[in-house]
Amino acid sequence: MKRVILLHGNGGSKGTDNWQPYIKEELEKLGIICLSPDLPDNVAARMKYWFPYFDNELNIDDNDIVVGHSSGALAIMKYAETHKLGGSVLIGTYYTDLGYENEKASGYFDTDWNWESIKANQPWSVIFASEDDPYIPIEEPRFIHDQLDSEYYELENEGHL
Repeated sequence: MKRVILLHGNGGSKGTDNWQPYIKEELEKLGIICLSPDLPDNVAARMKYWFPYFDNELNIDDNDIVVGHSSGALAIMKYAETHKLGGSVLIGTYYTDLGYENEKASGYFDTDWNWESIKANQPWSVIFASEDDPYIPIEEPRFIHDQLDSEYYELENEGHL
């Protein structure tokens, strides 16, 4: 059975991260299994802690739809380089360290992006971005959209979504 897994960004949690509680509740009303975990190392969002959690606790597989916000979206893309997914929804996503030291230390930027593998390991992806995101320049999600040939929604006045 397909599950939807919601991944918060750095500093987030399942109970407070933006729209996640609402989405979880609405999906569950439809009978869809929806997980919204508090990820370990939630402030730094480091790959060395998140990926073992994805494998050993969440058991993410090719039936799962993974929805990520900010560093949660970043993690999904990097994870999809080597793991099959049912699909992904990337919200407020980016692909560079944006000049932030904590982003550089996360581990996601230690290797080049393998866009072809990310595409090949999932049948579809969708990106939501806002022109006025105070953290992520709109060029970042536009570039990712071009690389993944994803469905793309660019919004106005939604900030960091």
